[in-house]
Amino acid sequence: MGRLFFLLVFVLVGVWLVRRALARADAPPAARAGSAAEARPADELVGCAQCGVLLPRGEARSAGGAAYCSEEHARLGPRRR
Repeated sequence: MGRLFFLLVFVLVGVWLVRRALARADAPPAARAGSAAEARPADELVGCAQCGVLLPRGEARSAGGAAYCSEEHARLGPRRR
């Protein structure tokens, strides 16, 4: 009974390793890299010029050379001190 259990576990681990290797082979090269240094520029965090909240550059509104978190803050412009 113990040998059968060990054999079953061994086969399941082997199948898992083969499926994992095949999935990596099918993945595009960019997905395999996984390096933070190769992050897209759209993922760079920028601060809202009005309230200072951080958000991805791809989601930010741009006006007058500054980044804003919403249309309302873009309309208000940069924070006055």
